[in-house]
Amino acid sequence: MGLTRWLALALPLALAACAKPKDVCADRDNRPIGTALLAFLSRSRAAHHRADAREERNDPKGAETELAAIVDGPVPPCPNAAEVREVIADTRARLGDLKSRHGDFAGALADVEKGLTLVPDEGYFRGHLVEVRGLVEERHAKSLAASGDLSGSKAAEDRALAAFQEAMRIQAAVIERAAPKP
Repeated sequence: MGLTRWLALALPLALAACAKPKDVCADRDNRPIGTALLAFLSRSRAAHHRADAREERNDPKGAETELAAIVDGPVPPCPNAAEVREVIADTRARLGDLKSRHGDFAGALADVEKGLTLVPDEGYFRGHLVEVRGLVEERHAKSLAASGDLSGSKAAEDRALAAFQEAMRIQAAVIERAAPKP
């Protein structure tokens, strides 16, 4: 699921969560963060739309800049809220994908690792980040092979396959947890 669609689905959940008095986190002036969380989600959606437009114009660096505004920008007073962590983690996954497309494999893997720290539990977002790790390693393997580094290419390909296997395991667990119990 793309982040824009996820954000559209998360909005009603965020509203519902903010409506529960015992679950509300307050800002410095003791105001509920509902509006700050909604603003963060909206700002993130807009940044992803801008990144889409940059990509359509073949401007991957511009897309990265748009996405960096999310991961480096302001967050609601409760930065550990699941919605905030998941949006940032998913944005890190997209940054990793973008960076690996133009050969910045170290930067791509750094974004993936930063994203993984935000979603330590096995869930969709962690599985997606591990999948992107595999994609980065796969692209790195092809780049190394093209440059004649066959042993480096084989090592990167092995890391890619391991990451894809781990992503499949995580996502299978997510699916199994969602399945109704007989």
